[in-house]
Amino acid sequence: MIFPSLQRKNMQINLADLNTMERQAWLQHAIAPRPICFASTIDKAGNVNLSPFSFFNLFSANPPILIFSPAKRGRDNTLKHSLENILEVPECVVNMVDYEMVQQMSLSSCEFPKGVDEFIKAGFTKEAATMVSCPMVKEAKIKLECKVKEVKSLGDQGGAGQLVIAEVLCMHIDESILNAERNMIDQTKMQFIARLGGDWYCKVDPTNLFKVAKPNTQLGIGIDALPEGIKKSTILTGNHLGQLANMHELPSIDPSFHNQQLKNIIQYYSINPIEMEKELHLYAAELLNNNKVIEAWQVLLADAY
Repeated sequence: MIFPSLQRKNMQINLADLNTMERQAWLQHAIAPRPICFASTIDKAGNVNLSPFSFFNLFSANPPILIFSPAKRGRDNTLKHSLENILEVPECVVNMVDYEMVQQMSLSSCEFPKGVDEFIKAGFTKEAATMVSCPMVKEAKIKLECKVKEVKSLGDQGGAGQLVIAEVLCMHIDESILNAERNMIDQTKMQFIARLGGDWYCKVDPTNLFKVAKPNTQLGIGIDALPEGIKKSTILTGNHLGQLANMHELPSIDPSFHNQQLKNIIQYYSINPIEMEKELHLYAAELLNNNKVIEAWQVLLADAY
């Protein structure tokens, strides 16, 4: 099965043929969006650093581990101030970035001289942490206090990642982003910011959020188990087939299902099976776009067998 979106030419790039900056540019444009680790650190003398890193994610819940990578500078192979601090005091606070603070966060990424306080330069407010010595960003709606377990170097050349493996000790959550019913972070209330390539970022807000039904205890039947007429549809996309194949068993026709549009399609196109199949698939696609999977199945079953 070849979906229409896959019928295109590919450009091959061999990373060994690129210099460090070229590799980074291609990778950062391709592997996106990436969450931003806005890390505050401190050295033995009490000097604070605040810097964002987009090589970052969550890697374990038990133990609760996140990893970010202050890579060696590509131009001169030196260490970032954040990493120097962590090697002295193995602690950090990861302050999650939302849209209200993105410009200040970007300003803090300037290569200020060591010892310059980015909290002051970027206009953020220090807030005392409860379990580590480095301060939190008061303006951040989510703060994670962390103990650094290990720093793992991925190389000794400029651009080489230096993985900071940190255990989350506690979280501070602004009550304004909680869902009162579930007492959990409401994804529609926290406008997370993520990094792409170049100067590009993206914002998570209700206009671009959507849900995908996930299999839990029951397995999906799989696309290979779909009827041939559905699998070979020229109208239904790979996403549509994935929705249909997420059912734990192949549905059967429900005699109680009544739908006027389905009746109209059968009435007007029954003398032309090819046109009727097209109209049924178009209507099923519309239903699937609105996450009405059960209804879509009933429409497709009118023609699939």
